[in-house]
Amino acid sequence: MSALALALLLAQGRVPLGIYDSWGAFRDPSPLRCFAIAQPVEKHRDPGPFASVANWPRDGVRNQLHIRLSRARAPNARVTLSIGERRFELQAGDSDAWAPDARTDAAIVVAMRSGRSMSVETLSANGAPFADSYALKGAATAIDAAALGCAKG
Repeated sequence: MSALALALLLAQGRVPLGIYDSWGAFRDPSPLRCFAIAQPVEKHRDPGPFASVANWPRDGVRNQLHIRLSRARAPNARVTLSIGERRFELQAGDSDAWAPDARTDAAIVVAMRSGRSMSVETLSANGAPFADSYALKGAATAIDAAALGCAKG
């Protein structure tokens, strides 16, 4: 996690739960949510793109994936998350993607725990293919720290 990204998260009132390699874990007090978050391996001009796994205790949501793409995607372009040999088709808006259901979220987190890297692939608004890649070292620990951060109420 870059210093700039960390500073932006802290400026938004987030409580740091820990930094684990390129992944950080944070807690938002109101509404209560805890999340693990990382930026893509590739450097971008702004700190916008990210991958996160969040817990929303009030809503009973656990380990929910959210991806902010580094570029706007083409309408109707598929978004595929790859972790090792596993492939997951994600639902997507213009610049965001997420798992279609809680079962897929759980399968993605299991794959993240044993993977070395993951990539999110789609077509940009101009039709050119692109991928955002993430190192997964530290992801499992950050995901666990986020779960514990919200378990404490």
